[in-house]
Amino acid sequence: MNTTYLSRGDYWFSLLTAGATPRHGLCASVKAADGELNGQPARYIAVVPDAGNHYPRAALGEVGLLEGWTLDEVVSEVIALDKDNAVKRAIVAVVDVPSQAYGRREEAFGIHQSLAGAASAYAQARLAGHPVIALIVGKAMSGAFLAHGYQANQLIAFNDPAVMVHAMGKESAARITLRSVAALEKLAKTIPPMAYDIENYATLGLLAQLLDIANPDQASDGDVQRVRAALTEALAKARKQGSSLANRLTAENRHSSLLVRERMRQEW
Repeated sequence: MNTTYLSRGDYWFSLLTAGATPRHGLCASVKAADGELNGQPARYIAVVPDAGNHYPRAALGEVGLLEGWTLDEVVSEVIALDKDNAVKRAIVAVVDVPSQAYGRREEAFGIHQSLAGAASAYAQARLAGHPVIALIVGKAMSGAFLAHGYQANQLIAFNDPAVMVHAMGKESAARITLRSVAALEKLAKTIPPMAYDIENYATLGLLAQLLDIANPDQASDGDVQRVRAALTEALAKARKQGSSLANRLTAENRHSSLLVRERMRQEW
């Protein structure tokens, strides 16, 4: 990956938006561009590091106050622009977010509202008929992933050791479960939701596709075409399946989730 790119997420955002029209006037840590996907209009969105971030806790690509509200803005804008259009444009979230931003100022100024606003905007877009696709190229951790990507109709991830999806980092998870990191890793081998590697995450049924890319940090033209093909396939599936996320409940490991929903419907 060329050193001019801020992160893997920035790198893939740049590859996928070559020739697209950038959305100007945003905070430096959120990028958006209007391009196409399989000949159809699409807005691409990424959160990237900003060393000069007004909030230092969000300098390394974390999703904080500015990022949450800006994500809300660029997604809500798409909903408004397509309000009267029969066919809604796609939204592609390029995901490489190490964490939500942890800090006293973030808590005092309402990071919970900022990130909830972002998550709500993505959900509203999906419910309004916009196919929302998340491409996980790096980390997708904690509240950052909830705010940017998790509400997608279709989740695609690179099959790569640097790709992780989890509620918290290993060290934090070890502390809160009163275990060592080594003990946590051992436990993860038998309990998939505790694991950090993307292959175990895939067994939970949340991923639409797991992509093998030889070198995600130095992609070939063929790699980019493969990713575009996966996004195109996800776009078609999202349009066919509609706004529901029921496709996430088909894996064997989600049997209990289906059972809980069935019991709740019977009760209510």
